[in-house]
Amino acid sequence: MRLTSFIRSTVTLVVGVVLTNAAASVGAGASGQGISVHFTSTKFEDTNLRYVMNSGICETTPGVTQYSGYITVGKNMSMWFWFFEARNSPETAPFTLWLNGGPGCSSMIGLFQENGPCYVNPDGNTTRLNPHSWNNVSNMIYIDQPMGVGFSYGTDAANTTWVAATFVWKAFQVLFESQAFSSYSSREFVFATESYGGHYGPAFVTYFDEQNAKIGSGAIEGELLIVNALLINNGWYDPLIQSEAYYTFAKDAPGYGQLVSNAALANVSQALWSKGGCVDQEKSCYAAGNSSSSDAVCSNAYQYCGQFVATPATGDRDPYDLRQNSSELFPPEYYANYLNRTDVMSKIGAEAEYQECADDPFTLMLNTGDQGRTLLPQLSALADSKLKILMWAGDTDIICNWVGGYAAALAMTWYGKDKLNGAPLSNMTLNGTPIASVVNVDNFSYARVYGAGHEVAAFRPAAALEIFSQIIRGEQLHSA
Repeated sequence: MRLTSFIRSTVTLVVGVVLTNAAASVGAGASGQGISVHFTSTKFEDTNLRYVMNSGICETTPGVTQYSGYITVGKNMSMWFWFFEARNSPETAPFTLWLNGGPGCSSMIGLFQENGPCYVNPDGNTTRLNPHSWNNVSNMIYIDQPMGVGFSYGTDAANTTWVAATFVWKAFQVLFESQAFSSYSSREFVFATESYGGHYGPAFVTYFDEQNAKIGSGAIEGELLIVNALLINNGWYDPLIQSEAYYTFAKDAPGYGQLVSNAALANVSQALWSKGGCVDQEKSCYAAGNSSSSDAVCSNAYQYCGQFVATPATGDRDPYDLRQNSSELFPPEYYANYLNRTDVMSKIGAEAEYQECADDPFTLMLNTGDQGRTLLPQLSALADSKLKILMWAGDTDIICNWVGGYAAALAMTWYGKDKLNGAPLSNMTLNGTPIASVVNVDNFSYARVYGAGHEVAAFRPAAALEIFSQIIRGEQLHSA
């Protein structure tokens, strides 16, 4: 998640599989380890799948398959992905998509800093296995989107979250048509994301459902993408609610106290609630809907709130972990240099220089006011449909702090609203140690994860894996 100029946060290798109808070229990879595969889709023009199988990079667990490469989703549109088979029971384990946020930030952040199979060591040249990787319990795919993010490259047409959803949907149409991924199309599909994923998650799943309905009616042909669970950590859901929470959190972050001076708080209060301030501008954005004038209204609101509310409410602290200063010491960035090594790029099939967070995709969405709009109505509708949903947040994150996320959860309009508002948060323990405060209402859960920053799994890997495991098993959160 990035606000204005100072904050960002938060799957094309040569990917593919040999199909009976594919024009495939199979041979030793550049490293002499991997196998390069090319598959051309028969359903969509200008689409294909090219990848390297078993590059030997990152996931070194014996017998665990990985693919890394590109899904071409349109003319001059190469979307990078990296897939890791589950370490345990891959033939029955769920299929999980992980997306980082930004907008404009790479999902390699999640792979290498949070929940992927490996970490890069301080030497920047070697990796070590992550014992708490989410591919312990699920098949995992990480996608860099929109175009221009991470290893993805080409024409970026995603000027809104909703447009971005169309390209990710098409990517899965190509994947599931291929022999390599066809068996996963009938698996439990888990959508996991963070930060700007508070926009991506509700919009993408809503779009997938709309496409499923069209496929069911015969209006279009395609593979069904039936999402069984949606997980969003430290999400950016509702700019109005969460902008007001900057003041609340800076005044008294639960468990950590006041974050900035009284003078800074006074300035934040003034910027929020004075006439023409952040709250008024966000309300104007919501009222403008999708009118022709709404882009400028929403973009201006978002930038004003970022500059005069989020920035002073953060002060000189790391916006992703209030315990650190703005130098962002943890999690370390060793992986970024590793991915730009020419030998590593060659082995995994990367064709473009790695960009962790790219400015152009962010600006493209900023110009349409995407960051200033709310996705709470769509998230509410998904909760009302009884989709399995987890909203969770590390409690030391400032930029998408848990107080604002919880306020957004309480504001959702769905059948469980009254029960959620009347239920207290209670401790969840792991091996007797408190890891989170949680609340469950039917298929909906909220969790505040103790001592975790914006990237929850980076700070609390064992806790994150346990929470993820319970949700994908369809359970309510509970002590373990």
